Amino acid sequence: MRIWYQSYVDYENGATYWDELRKHLDAIVDPGTTIDIKGITPHDSYAHPIVEFRCAREVICNAVKAEREGYDAFVIGHFQDAGLYEARSVVDIPVLGMGEASMLHACQLGQRSGIVTINRRYIPWFHHQIGRYGLEKRVAGVHAMQFEPGQILAAFGSDERLAEVRNLFEEQARPLVADGVDVLIPGGGIPMLLFSQIEAHRVDGAPVINGIPIVVKQAEMQVRLRRLSGLGVSRTSDYVKPPLEIIEEFMAHPKGL
Repeated sequence: MRIWYQSYVDYENGATYWDELRKHLDAIVDPGTTIDIKGITPHDSYAHPIVEFRCAREVICNAVKAEREGYDAFVIGHFQDAGLYEARSVVDIPVLGMGEASMLHACQLGQRSGIVTINRRYIPWFHHQIGRYGLEKRVAGVHAMQFEPGQILAAFGSDERLAEVRNLFEEQARPLVADGVDVLIPGGGIPMLLFSQIEAHRVDGAPVINGIPIVVKQAEMQVRLRRLSGLGVSRTSDYVKPPLEIIEEFMAHPKGL
């Protein structure tokens, strides 16, 4: 099984993160599964919807490339899931998004979950995601620390910096738990990987989930189900597949200027 893992950071700007992610992925995959990490350049360096939109276009093209290169699944390793629905509409291999996978899995661990993201500018985006996934009653709140994506990368390799980020996360998480949240979701692949160093991480009894193994295991499961029964996404609504010439037109015109 081959999985394309789409990071929104490139190796040049996130080498330590990629190296740690590589070790983490190698430790969690099943025997026989190979995961290739792919980046985006320019990377997602600023928390804003226009950056997500730019990255989403490349992600959609990369999903097509992954299928054509023989990958069995495509994983968006970025909590904002930019391009997720569009990518599903153009390929037949399973396409998984970290944000969607994390939120859906959290529903099995508690009745109400809460997200703590790295930057306040992501809060409206997350509320749009929650609504799109139909989870308004299950994902009960979104709080934020205040980092740019590149800043939090500096926490890798530093126990002091890890402790600082953990403290800031827990400051935002405790009010959510006090309001009745059962499960806590770090709003990003970077903080998830950072907190994977903390064994049985909880805040006032609420588990802090790591969406990286969740989305990878879901990808492995979907590949197996597809092989067993041909199960795939619906083609009746959100994921109606366009004609090949429309996909080719999209692939051939990436630049506006």
